[in-house]
Amino acid sequence: MDLTYTDEEEAFRAGLRDWLATVLPKLPAKPSPQDWPGRRAYDTSWQRMLYDAGYGEVHWDASPTQRLIFLEETEKAGAPYVGANFVGLLHAGPTIASEGTPEQRERWLPPVLRGDEVWCQGFSEPDAGSDLASLRTRAWRDGDHYVVSGSKIWTSHAEVADWCELLVRTTPVSEAVPKHRGITWLAMQMDAPGITVRPLRTLAGSTEFAEVFLDEVRVPVANRVGEENDGWRVTMVTLSYERGTAFVGEVVACRRVLGELAREARKNGRWDDAVLRRGLGRLSAEFSALWRLTQWNVSEAQRTGGVPGVGGSVFKLRYSHARQELYDAAADVLGAGALDLGHEWNLDRLSSLSYTIAAGTSQIQQNIVAERILGLPKER
Repeated sequence: MDLTYTDEEEAFRAGLRDWLATVLPKLPAKPSPQDWPGRRAYDTSWQRMLYDAGYGEVHWDASPTQRLIFLEETEKAGAPYVGANFVGLLHAGPTIASEGTPEQRERWLPPVLRGDEVWCQGFSEPDAGSDLASLRTRAWRDGDHYVVSGSKIWTSHAEVADWCELLVRTTPVSEAVPKHRGITWLAMQMDAPGITVRPLRTLAGSTEFAEVFLDEVRVPVANRVGEENDGWRVTMVTLSYERGTAFVGEVVACRRVLGELAREARKNGRWDDAVLRRGLGRLSAEFSALWRLTQWNVSEAQRTGGVPGVGGSVFKLRYSHARQELYDAAADVLGAGALDLGHEWNLDRLSSLSYTIAAGTSQIQQNIVAERILGLPKER
């Protein structure tokens, strides 16, 4: 497996670095994490700048390696993250690019790339989180529409979204064998009649998640991506992106934070603790290995046509725990300062608690690795 970069790829990196060095000093201050309408405006304005500079399509029209370089360099430079539209750019957009019809790609991809429209993710339900195949939000055909009723939870950025990548059940659980065969992937407009959004406040005080209640919402059949009852396969494409390349920038950020922790420990005297030093050294090796695994996954995706494979589950499983360990180490470095929620590391520590649940729990990732990579039986 060749993990080196071609001359063309290095030229892409150099051009991106030059552009970032020119535009980043001119950006306005980022809005408060609690101001999601402000964050939406900030994040989509940044996306428009990327689009106008020719970098808007990097999330799905560029090669996986160019996408890796883009995410690496923007994080290193401190550029804005995709933020409020991470679902559109990193999940729904790539899925539609891979699975949508030409008409669907023409309708939905350009507005995401330009920052005109924001997407949220309507997958999890109160009784169907890790066991996503048990979802019960129902959709039935009425002429050229599906009529959808049910509820979703942990719907990312629903309060500022224009569209939702929505999983619905088009065949009842009692009739679908196996049960995941009765699921369909729809694109739902968030201002449609019958939708109620109730934001959920996190430990850190922000409201990037919401409950969404659906009361006979009409969604055009033309908004279905893939065939009816084939939504589980389409969803696996979505999740492969979510677990594969979506965390690239965060690995780079974690390596940066690790260096900051070492500098802070030297400054406040915690560096004298040999146990802490060994822990930081192990984390340095851990994130270096995760970066190499990321490169391997991207190289494999490029070889197989652009969609990340099950190696993304290996990465997501270990990264989720490594991130939590990183911010536990940050608490050790800060000492009593670990109780100060005004410190970014402490907010990130609270956020890290969700990583072993989001995008599929660690237990789900272990099952995927066991069954699809190791070839172990699904049931005893």
